[in-house]
Amino acid sequence: MLGLGLISIAGKELHWLLCVFAGIIMCKIVYQSTGAISPLLFTGYVKLDDQKKLEWNNRGFSTFHALIVAAASLYLLLESDLFRDGAQDELMINRTSAFSDTILGISTGYFLADMAMIFYYFPALGGVEYVLHHGLSMFAIVQSLLSGQAQIYIFMVLFTESTTPFVNLRWYLDVADQKNSKLYVCNGVALFFGWLVARIFLFLFFFCHMFSHFDQIKKVYPLGFYSLLIVPPILALLNIVWFWKIAKGLIKTLRKARHSQ
Repeated sequence: MLGLGLISIAGKELHWLLCVFAGIIMCKIVYQSTGAISPLLFTGYVKLDDQKKLEWNNRGFSTFHALIVAAASLYLLLESDLFRDGAQDELMINRTSAFSDTILGISTGYFLADMAMIFYYFPALGGVEYVLHHGLSMFAIVQSLLSGQAQIYIFMVLFTESTTPFVNLRWYLDVADQKNSKLYVCNGVALFFGWLVARIFLFLFFFCHMFSHFDQIKKVYPLGFYSLLIVPPILALLNIVWFWKIAKGLIKTLRKARHSQ
């Protein structure tokens, strides 16, 4: 029995490593594909300087990762029974599945790849706030993956990545000199409301959910328990700061659009 248990643990660890590696390879493939496809879709791509091309391609795999984890999080939180109250005998805080582990492994690979690029080209791809965001996110994901605890809260946070495609599209339109287009204005409005729902209201629900299930949260191992109390508030604060910047940018864009009519 002990031997079977060790084989099972080794199998899980191998699965995690393969998923992390798959996440890194995914980033590499999408990065290269973005660089190959972009000149065909946007003729101005070839005129961009090397730094702009670097960020353009980087935002390609950032968008791809966001779509994958947002869709997976939505499925695990709303469609599946994995985290539904009363659906299983296992405490909600301890529930995992092969699929949830796979998504967390892939996401870890993404954050490793993106963090490596951020450090290598610092500060071209983002400043200290990006390092803090990625570092905290990766710290929380790896803890949850290795311990098998609190995955429900990790997927709530990962769903906030659903706003990333709007952030990246705004940057793409800015670089493409389309700040006066209707698409830019519509994307700005979508980003504002998307951020409000996915990164402000969702975090309020996150904290209410933690409070109502605190009897289970107290059963999380010490480092994980204190991480749940510390990391989400920091991420929430970052989201509020960014939301304030988004709101100011939207107001400026709407005023400019009104005057141009």
